Amino acid sequence: MKILVTGEEIRAAELRERLSGVKDLELDYSDGDDEEDYKEYDCIFDLNFDDDPSNLPVYAALRDKPVFVNAVKLSLNEAAYAMDAKMKCMLYGMNGLPTFIQQSTWEISLYRKFQAPELEKLMNALGIVFVPVEDRIGLVKLGTNYPYGPFEWCDKVGITPVFETLAALFEDTKDERYKICPLLKTKYLRNETFYREKDK
Repeated sequence: MKILVTGEEIRAAELRERLSGVKDLELDYSDGDDEEDYKEYDCIFDLNFDDDPSNLPVYAALRDKPVFVNAVKLSLNEAAYAMDAKMKCMLYGMNGLPTFIQQSTWEISLYRKFQAPELEKLMNALGIVFVPVEDRIGLVKLGTNYPYGPFEWCDKVGITPVFETLAALFEDTKDERYKICPLLKTKYLRNETFYREKDK
């Protein structure tokens, strides 16, 4: 199987490590600036999709090709609508934020639910356990199902993904629990973390 990974090198390295046990796997990396011949790949992972969904029309034209995109701050349906993309590919959303690729179980949203059997076959081939979730901003992070609060997540995955995900969740749901507190906004604007002095 030949896979193309685009996005930040740190995320691509996590995915490379996660798939290291898959036999007969060829994994190519692109930072997204190069012109790629996407048709030569069996599967594509776009780990920067939340921040730059501009390749969606290109992916959409790849008939029956599985394309995984980091879709935490942007739902698949919203992206397809905004880009006016007619989806011929098999489009799946995932959480490609730092540390989430290493999770034992992935959350995967489907643009078309009837493509679940193809997704299951591919994930089995890649050795990844997954849970299908609704195509929503935040995937299943519509609560505090994770063992850390937002400040701890800022230090684990970076303040920018946390701030922007919470902002997108609040915009989508208008639920007050996603409203960003002034301290988080200040830290985001200053690109600071929440490390305590004794932890440095």
